[in-house]
Amino acid sequence: MNIELTPELEQLVQNKLQTGSYNSASDIFIEAMHLLDDRDIAKDEVRQKIADGMESLRQGKGVDGEDFMEQMITELDEQIRIKDKQANRNSPSADETLHSCAASKG
Repeated sequence: MNIELTPELEQLVQNKLQTGSYNSASDIFIEAMHLLDDRDIAKDEVRQKIADGMESLRQGKGVDGEDFMEQMITELDEQIRIKDKQANRNSPSADETLHSCAASKG
């Protein structure tokens, strides 16, 4: 199979080859095709999720957007609070830091 590239794409291929990350233009093409396939699969999955969501709405199984966002914010706030608490537990308190500095000077 022969492929004609625009000058811009040809330069892009040459740039990729010069980095040493690829051994040949074929390797670049193979990688590009795999990425394109992955993207197409992801798009299909999103489309299916949208269709499933629309069907759920038609069946009256929807969730109020404001309630959902409030729940998400509450959950995120809780996760942040837990991480902050863990970080504070793992770091010395201000008193411990001052005591350590004073001890090293004395």
